[in-house]
Amino acid sequence: MYPPSYPPPLRPVRGLAVFAMAALAVYSVAAVAVVVSDLQQAALIDRILVDPTVTDAEINLSDALATVFAVAELATTLLAMVAFMVWLYRVRANAEIITPAEHRRARIWLVAGWIVPIVSWWFPKQIIDDIWTASHRRGLEPSPRAGLVTTWWAAWLMGSWTSYVAGRLFLRADEPEAMAAAARFDVVCIALMLVAAGLAAMVIHKISKVQEARRLEPVHPQAGDGWPAGAVQQQPGDGWASGGAQQAGDGWAQQRAGDDWASGGVQRTGEG
Repeated sequence: MYPPSYPPPLRPVRGLAVFAMAALAVYSVAAVAVVVSDLQQAALIDRILVDPTVTDAEINLSDALATVFAVAELATTLLAMVAFMVWLYRVRANAEIITPAEHRRARIWLVAGWIVPIVSWWFPKQIIDDIWTASHRRGLEPSPRAGLVTTWWAAWLMGSWTSYVAGRLFLRADEPEAMAAAARFDVVCIALMLVAAGLAAMVIHKISKVQEARRLEPVHPQAGDGWPAGAVQQQPGDGWASGGAQQAGDGWAQQRAGDDWASGGVQRTGEG
């Protein structure tokens, strides 16, 4: 048991990180299949324009494959989104334990920040920036800058915006030339989304790695983290009690304050 004023232990994130990265990998495979289908359809349309002997069977097969790959891409996109959100919720909870005062957005924005218009352009990045900063925080020392998060977010925004444009082009494509142009533009959009997926996997790996390292070490929160000095996280089986340490069998009670001994030194049990 931990007293209310002491931080609870961090929860493991490695399994959720692996799941999220695997989901992104599956999405990437489906996205590459769509790229191949787009290029094949564009080439087929070019053939139709100059070669009237193209059969209906070829056209129907191309359309069927495009539909299958598009459905697969949509399904894997939803899977990757769910896996990412589950991982995000866990690392945010851990980041609040490590550094409670570093977060600019309430937990409701973990989901709402992606779907509310306008704010979705920057709220998710702020949330992940704060998780990155809090996870790397060591006492009052400054945290490293999250340049990787900024790069990922830029790729995500460009991919999202160009995907919207590609969708509009497909809807308005009435002529074969316009359909071929839309298919080729979709390849550019998917390429940007693949870059964003790779960078997202790197963000997941980096944050999860630092949180796992902190979970497996004794925690000595600093006053600047929002926790009272002297709070020590209990590790399973290490024999330390929360907020201090009782050395087995020698009758000495030792109180830690951060990494230094509290003023007063070591008091013999029973001396008052």
